[in-house]
Amino acid sequence: MSKKLRIGIAGTGNIFRVAHAPVLAEHPEIEIVAACDVNEERLRTQGAQWGIPHLYTDYKEMLAKHPDLDFIDICTSNKYHSDIAVAALEAGIHVFCEKPDAISPEEASRMANAAEQSGKLLMTMRNNRFRPAIQFLKKYAAAGHAGDIYTGRCGWVRRRGIPGKGGWFTTKELSGGGPLIDLGVHFIDVAVWLMGNPRPVAVVGATYTKFAETSISDSAHSQFGEASADGTFNVEDLASGFIRFDNGATLHIEFSWASNVEEEVNFVELRGTKAGFSFKGGETKLFTEIEGTLCDITPKLAKDHHGHAEHIKHFIDCVQGRDKPILVPQDGVHMIQILSAIYESARTGAEVKL
Repeated sequence: MSKKLRIGIAGTGNIFRVAHAPVLAEHPEIEIVAACDVNEERLRTQGAQWGIPHLYTDYKEMLAKHPDLDFIDICTSNKYHSDIAVAALEAGIHVFCEKPDAISPEEASRMANAAEQSGKLLMTMRNNRFRPAIQFLKKYAAAGHAGDIYTGRCGWVRRRGIPGKGGWFTTKELSGGGPLIDLGVHFIDVAVWLMGNPRPVAVVGATYTKFAETSISDSAHSQFGEASADGTFNVEDLASGFIRFDNGATLHIEFSWASNVEEEVNFVELRGTKAGFSFKGGETKLFTEIEGTLCDITPKLAKDHHGHAEHIKHFIDCVQGRDKPILVPQDGVHMIQILSAIYESARTGAEVKL
């Protein structure tokens, strides 16, 4: 076993409690030394549950008192990702961060620049890349079996599933937006990765807020965030758009927290000159032709596992020198450029060039 890694936690809310803490607490190479959260009651509860000895309400104090941390795990609301990441990187500490990377392209670039200058790792959660189906499709596409992947679509639509209504998720200043920045990161990333990471050059998009008053929820994902009955809702509940890339490829997108659809589903569907493929509702299919006959193929894949856990383990492997990063900070810059440009296109009603 490699050396024990001393880590600090920034933000002890639901995403930390559900998706990060169990993985870190069980990993034989991890020692959670410190944690910080502006919510002192939550901080103390989580600190006691996971046996974290040093607790702070200010991340700057945590970094100052623990300069020997190997990495920090950022699980705060979106607004604070960049400030905490840059401070840690400048202190010579590796950074793992929940998605999205940041709430503006400028902040994402600031994070990437800090990583480059410090020589430390910066990685943002892309848990869906680690699903067995997506790993298989990546190998399938990279081997050339799909041919030239030139167009497709992706999305995540919910019937009713607004997370933490009235809390930071629905407050633009803290979140940067609604389902586009919350859910779009997941499957735009998967689609672009499977397409071979072409560079985005232009977008057009639209956003809608039609369900701000709803109190119904049928999605387990609405548990994230903390709701506030008298809070703010000034973000979209649905976003749609179209992305054009430097190689001529295109991608349709749609993401919603609430809309009148049959059921919640996330999907990516890409079309190539040799074959197309789809991942929808956990089911993977290939569409091709063999010996002059159209064929649909359903691969036998391993059961879906916890992508968050696999990505956190991958990051630890990278810090320990056992693996190379599956994504780099510039991927995050491109992602936030896309999302920001779609919001701008929705505001102006015009195409936005990147």
